[in-house]
Amino acid sequence: MAKKTTKAATTAATAEAPRRRGSKATADATLLRIAQLGQHVRKVAMHTKEGDPSVEIPSRTLSNTRFNAKKRTLEMGDATQTRNLFNVGQARKFMQMMLQAAASKDLIQQDKTLSLRGMYYRSLHTIPGTKEKTFDDQSESDAILEDLEVGLGAMREELHVFAKKRGTMVGNITITDSGDEIDCRRMGSGGYAIPSICEPDVIRFGRCDAKFVLHVEKDTVWSRFNEDKFWQKHNCILTEGSGQPPRGVRRLLQRLNQELGLPIYCLLDCDPWGHYIYSVIKQGSINLAYESQRMAIPDAKFIGIRAEDYRRCELPPEVRIELNDKDTARAKQIAAYPWFERNRAWQKEIDLLLRNGFKMEVESLITKDISYVTETYVPARLKARDWLD
Repeated sequence: MAKKTTKAATTAATAEAPRRRGSKATADATLLRIAQLGQHVRKVAMHTKEGDPSVEIPSRTLSNTRFNAKKRTLEMGDATQTRNLFNVGQARKFMQMMLQAAASKDLIQQDKTLSLRGMYYRSLHTIPGTKEKTFDDQSESDAILEDLEVGLGAMREELHVFAKKRGTMVGNITITDSGDEIDCRRMGSGGYAIPSICEPDVIRFGRCDAKFVLHVEKDTVWSRFNEDKFWQKHNCILTEGSGQPPRGVRRLLQRLNQELGLPIYCLLDCDPWGHYIYSVIKQGSINLAYESQRMAIPDAKFIGIRAEDYRRCELPPEVRIELNDKDTARAKQIAAYPWFERNRAWQKEIDLLLRNGFKMEVESLITKDISYVTETYVPARLKARDWLD
């Protein structure tokens, strides 16, 4: 159950002073790491016989990811890859990393932020004397930024970089976003757009009357819940992540869970991709395992939609979407993840999905009634505590 709500005035008063000190301390610490990186490169290049600067980058791979059963989250292992300036195969990425580090340093010093797209253009130019561009496209730039994060031990948000807004919230909570008070009870049909950066020095929680958070996969489902005032009738917060939730949404969900004690319930599609979304919310992402400590929600629950719901809810044959080879392979891969492999309920769920031979979307419940999902399905699952953990 949720912890008792603290008053907004108390929350604001206790958070205001530490917020500024913490923000400056974080900025100073990040600048120091960037400076140390630059000093190391310069020292090796100028004062050693080898003169070949290198950086160690933790490997962001499945083989270097381990599941901490006690914490129930993913963690990054100790494996690293060395990136040398004078190695023909590595020089380009080495150069790109230094460019992104310099750009981040400028942002922090000027107390400004840039989007991922902006960072791409900030470091984009043609190398003098050549026709070689520093980046071919943004995907190359984004990957280097992730390397910089793990290499420095600093989050993207600490580098003053944000991603495109994706995700929406409405419900019984008031927040302060960059100094502006926002009552999420009065967001109309559109809701509050969850920002990319949801750290405590940007987003602060005020009055919260909600008892839990319902996170749905898509904005189409979210709109049904919002239009039916589900959050009002059931005293909760309603969020969506437009598919795989971005880091801002995951961080906000974790903070709502850890700081306010709100249970997180997930309503996702009955397919391998819905299962993976839940896995990322609950245990963390394999590619971003280094961020699990500030994003994973081990206590998150999966309330549906479930493989047995086709018969349990008496859905028509038309809602079935046949599994293709890619779906089947993905389902088996997910079933083999250690955090699912040791869970009998999840093994049963994935096995039934495969035996059914079809997947289903949350929207399939509309065939029962337009508001069946909000008025019957979810309330019944919550009342019966019928979920997967």
